Amino acid sequence: MRWRTPRGGAVRRHTAPPLSERLGQLLQRLPARTSSAAARPVRTTLPTLSQPLSRQFQSYLLRHLQTLIGTLGDLYRRPIATLLTCAVIGIALALPAGLYQLLSRVGELTKSVDEAGQISLFLHAHVTTEQAAALAQRLQRQPAVGHIEHITAASALAEFRQLSGFGAVIDTLSENPLPELLVVRPLLRQQSAEQIERLLGELRQLPEVDQAQLDIDWLQRLYAMMALTQRGILILGLLLALAILLVVGNTIRLLIQNRADEIVITRLIGGTDAFIRRPFLYSGLWYGFGGGVVALLLVESGLLALAAPVSELAALYHSQFQIGHISLSTLLLLPSGGAVLGLCGAWLAVAQHLRGSDPQ
Repeated sequence: MRWRTPRGGAVRRHTAPPLSERLGQLLQRLPARTSSAAARPVRTTLPTLSQPLSRQFQSYLLRHLQTLIGTLGDLYRRPIATLLTCAVIGIALALPAGLYQLLSRVGELTKSVDEAGQISLFLHAHVTTEQAAALAQRLQRQPAVGHIEHITAASALAEFRQLSGFGAVIDTLSENPLPELLVVRPLLRQQSAEQIERLLGELRQLPEVDQAQLDIDWLQRLYAMMALTQRGILILGLLLALAILLVVGNTIRLLIQNRADEIVITRLIGGTDAFIRRPFLYSGLWYGFGGGVVALLLVESGLLALAAPVSELAALYHSQFQIGHISLSTLLLLPSGGAVLGLCGAWLAVAQHLRGSDPQ
């Protein structure tokens, strides 16, 4: 409103039209300007319909990306607390991962295990070298047999002469006292100890075989120790995974308590639980991912520290065994598994808080 003074000197008040009347005037002018456009048919093609959906999806991804980067910045502003939490998670992940790496290296020693679990078939004295070779070819076709080595009586006597030093005494013998020998190496990686013992019984029944030997007790102890170690690693991994959930959940719970007033205000103005939960979930994800990276460094450092002593020990047994580096599967599994555990721990902590909170 404004004041206007007429010529007679009296002050007269001029009142502006109300806002509703002005809006009505504007609306009356719109049909005249847009009548031609309104007469056109509306195109409802697929790009027009999909454009709002694509914009919504882009907005959804943008919000999550902003939250992801924002939570990483929050953790960066608390370096000591973040490093301590990631270190605890990394140690918990490194223990089962390191034991798994060491157990997987046992597969590299399969050759020596096969030699220790080999079956020695001592043939009768009347079996000739040609008959022993034919028997070796026949046994090689069995699926339970991995490899057969034929040691002739002549080569065995020559080796004994060289190693024993009794060459002069051996020369006095009228005939070779050593029999033909077949060394059968079963496929230990594909069979159990019971199956190998059954194979030993079948080989003993062969008419050409005089005696068959195999250290079944040692082989059974080997399988029992490997099974026990695998079960122990699995139990340890489950317990440490539970510990990671508790560590991440407790850390996220502290973050929630520091922002309790902010959460209450957000819920009062209409913020959804998903909106409130999102930054804490990404914080847990970053904690788990950082712990997985720390676990990788710890496991690789442990393998490098053991590389030299293991190589020296293998050299004493004339073996080329090396402990190697961390496997590709573990390289991918540790960070991703840590991130999943961190996400689950954060979800549990936030869900418990949202169930127990009251915006009033």
